[in-house]
Parts: sequence; C-alpha cells; structure tokens
Amino acid sequence: MDTAVNGTLAPGFEGVGAAFARNFTERGERGAGLVVYRDGHKVVDVYAGTRDVDGRAGTRDADGRAEARDVDEQAGTDGPDGPAPWTSGTGQILRSATKGVAAATLLLLHQRGALDLDAPVAHYWPEFKARGKENALVRHVLAHRAGVPALDRPLTPAEAADHDRAAAAVAAQAPFWEPGTDHGYHAQTYGWLTGELVRRVTGGSLGTFVAQEIAGPARADLWIGLPAARAHRAGRVGPVAPPAVPGAPRSRPKAALREAYTDPRSLTRRAFDTVSPAPDENDPGYRAAELPGSNGIATADGLARFYAALIGEVDGGTRLFTPDTVRLARTEASAGPDRVLAVPSRFGLGYMLHGVASPLLTPHSFGHPGRGGALGFADPETGIAFGYVTNGLGKGVTADPRAQALVRAVREVVSGR
Repeated sequence: MDTAVNGTLAPGFEGVGAAFARNFTERGERGAGLVVYRDGHKVVDVYAGTRDVDGRAGTRDADGRAEARDVDEQAGTDGPDGPAPWTSGTGQILRSATKGVAAATLLLLHQRGALDLDAPVAHYWPEFKARGKENALVRHVLAHRAGVPALDRPLTPAEAADHDRAAAAVAAQAPFWEPGTDHGYHAQTYGWLTGELVRRVTGGSLGTFVAQEIAGPARADLWIGLPAARAHRAGRVGPVAPPAVPGAPRSRPKAALREAYTDPRSLTRRAFDTVSPAPDENDPGYRAAELPGSNGIATADGLARFYAALIGEVDGGTRLFTPDTVRLARTEASAGPDRVLAVPSRFGLGYMLHGVASPLLTPHSFGHPGRGGALGFADPETGIAFGYVTNGLGKGVTADPRAQALVRAVREVVSGR
C-alpha cells in the first residue's frame, strides 16, 4: 500500500507531518487525514493511504470524482486501477466525535435564547419526565448527568435509526441514578437526547440544523445524515470491535475494569450495546440516518474547520460561538469516576475536557474523540483547531494512540520545543 504522505505543512509544523507518517509505519494506519488550523488559518493538511480500509479498487465517475468498487475477492487483487487513494476530500465516519457537533446545536440554541440550559428537559419534551426524570435539566444532558446511558431493552439498528421510536424508548426509561447527582458516558442515548431537544425547540431535525446553521456557515464538509448525493465522499471503515479495556488508574484495579467492559450485565457494556446487534457502519442506510451520538461523517478539514469556527473566524468567515458559549463548552461540569467509562472523565457542556480519559492539547482544550480513532477539538488559548479521521478503527474508546501521537506533535510545535 502506498503510504506516501500528501498535502501541505506550514513552516514549523514539519514534525506533525512526520508523526502522521509514523502512524502508517509504526501503528498500522491504513488511511487517514489530519487538518490543523491556527488562529483560523490552515497550517496542516495531510493525508495518506487508501480511502477504504478493506482495499477496494478505484474508478472515476463522469465528473472525475474518485469512487470505489469491490475488489475481486477470489483473486485477492486490487483490480486494474489499484486501491482508491485517500484524498483531501475523503470523509469518514466519526463515531462519538459526532457528539461534539451535536453539542454545538444545543449551545447555539442557548446562545440565541431559544433553549434554557437550566430548564428541565421535560419543559421541552414532556414525555421525558416519566419514571423519576422530572428534575433532569438540559445541562445534565450535555454533561452526561441525565441518568439514562442505557436502555432496559437494546434497540435494533432499524429502531435506532427511527428517531421517533428511539426517543420514545429513552423517554420511557427509568434512570440508573438520580439525574444530576452523578455522571456516566451516554454512549448512544446522547444522540437521541440531543436530537429530540433540537426537534422540540426548532421543529426540525438535528441533522438539518447542522447542515443549515453549522456546516453551511462554516463551509465545513460535515454531515449528520449523509445525503445520497455526497455518499461517494465517504470511505469504508473496518468492522466494529468490542471496546478495549482502558489502562487502570491507581484507584481502579485492572480486574474491575475488565469486568466492566466484558460483562454484558454491566452498565458499561449495556451503554455501548444500546444498539444490538452492532450496525453495519458502511451501510448507506445507516449513514443516511441521523444518529447524533455516533454516525456523523466529515473530512479531516470539515472536523477541524468546525472546531476552528467555534472559537474564531475561519479564513475571515463565520464564527459560531461567542466567548461566553466557549466558556460554557470548556468549563468543567462533570469530573471524577465515570459510571460507564469506569475511569475518571471530565466534561464541559457537551465536550470532553483534557484529562485521563481523553488527553487533549492543553488544560484549556475542549472537544470529543470517537471510539476507534477520530478526534476533534479546539484550544482557545493557542488558537488551535484539530481534526483527525481514519478508516482503521481501533478498539480504544477515547484515547487512540495514533491520535495521541498527533496531539503530542502539535503540542511540541505550540510549546516551542
């Protein structure tokens, strides 16, 4: 496989390009893209490998766009055109990095005065107050404190893609703890919680809001609910793997973590298995559905540009968040042992913060990883916005070693080392 790194690097960022290349030679990367903005200007735009993790042969459509077709499986060859290469316009599924985009919808509605973060969720969504959830606040949803990280009965992929049915299941669920009193990662239910709040406030879907109010103004290649006309932009990813047991902090024995991640009765497993069996993430129907907790698709530039637009103007264009909204995003709202991740985690309103579960650039960073690799974040203090997407999804939940190697390389640049 050709792993020559393509793209551009601003002077001083050569080390980031070198770290990106090492992911292919040392960490098994198959295809990936990385874009970094600084103060609204692109300083890193690199990509390499194949757009499809499983090696598919590339052709071009009538407009010259790269497409892919199945490899001759019996012959085991790539076909006459070879594997379709990753390009600067290749998009990939974000998994939970989608949550950072979903969070922006609620924070923008709050910024515009349409959504009160301190109002009960049931003020906008009356059905949600069932079974002891009447005191759950909108801010609890954003901070993973709503108490409903799992469902008593997992949803099928078809049910999960039906927003009405999924939202009704979340509304009917009894909380696993009193809302607001503790926190635990809402791996799948976060998407239906945020999606239904957007629908109740705006009358439209979260994916539509993202297209019209976020991706459009920011000029970002970013979708929650991939349009059929853009399906050719997204490469294929590897199969879903069970989440890996994270490294054990001193306060948590390794055996307890292993049990949390492997016991199907544990809250950890139930939260990650809220949709069962696991959906086919390459299925066009799955990609076209709106699952704001897990199935966003973006190019590396689209993800980085989104975060750049949260904290400032991008290439002289639109800024999405006011300074007060940035403060809400990055001010700690949950911290300590996470009932689902089973390690300490830190959240602002909708975003992971720098910590054990997800090391970011500096203590001022806010963003969101995707299980298996993807990572997007912004750092207002350094002006950095970061977007990394990959087709070689690993088992890690929040701190993929490839993404972390890239973060370290960027940190060396901005720290002057």
